[in-house]
Amino acid sequence: MLYPQKSSRSFFFDYLGLENVKNEGQGRVLWRDILVMALVVFSIVGSAHLANAQGSFNPSQGQRSVIPILGTTYDDQWEQVGIVADVELEFVQRQDHDGLHIDFSSTPGRFSSLAQSSVQEAIMLVSRVANLNTDSWTIRFTLPYAGVTLYGESLSAMAAMSVVAMAKGEMIHEDMVMTGTVTSEGTIGTVGGIPLKIVAAYEEHFRRVLIPEELDVADSDWETPFLMHVSPVKSVDRAYLALTDHPLKSLHGDQPLNVSLVR
Repeated sequence: MLYPQKSSRSFFFDYLGLENVKNEGQGRVLWRDILVMALVVFSIVGSAHLANAQGSFNPSQGQRSVIPILGTTYDDQWEQVGIVADVELEFVQRQDHDGLHIDFSSTPGRFSSLAQSSVQEAIMLVSRVANLNTDSWTIRFTLPYAGVTLYGESLSAMAAMSVVAMAKGEMIHEDMVMTGTVTSEGTIGTVGGIPLKIVAAYEEHFRRVLIPEELDVADSDWETPFLMHVSPVKSVDRAYLALTDHPLKSLHGDQPLNVSLVR
């Protein structure tokens, strides 16, 4: 979910106001109309990096991309709605092999601790399935909406697929988007709000949406919008193939790095 923040405070999600996304050029601009309520959780959302970039990040040496992500928020009528937002991705393949470095910018917007850890874990898991060595990668994510905090895990599969596609020199189709997590078994994990996210993707003219095969029991049924394809996927291999038309596993790729995930 995307939630606005004020200074060092984070607002309890049931007390948020309107967040709308509209097209402007090739990007999307998030307009916030925050309804300040009495219940405020005075807590600083952790912006600590999950991996130290160990030096200045030089995007001129690498690649840049914008990742569409599906989420949910609340409108001014206190109704939960779907939303499509952008996350900026920068990827550098270094000459050294000093380890995987992942950086999450704290401005203009920021990522919650849960969002950061889920993305980091998804990248490591998908790259391992792809037989890619990550120890020369430097990755930076930026949320380009001032004063907004991104919570939740549902962006992690899309983020990981985008990073791996960059590393392999392959492209994700611009008219496709996915939502879900990545599990330790290499499957696409369940997330909530699927019907709302499908509507949001349709309104932003995405042709196909990939969703987890196993749905959240709390989600209601939905009707697939006209001319849109909603594709349940179980494995990261199937998801990557659908997004890029290329197999995930590299025939001549590096051996996967032996890493352990620390929670």
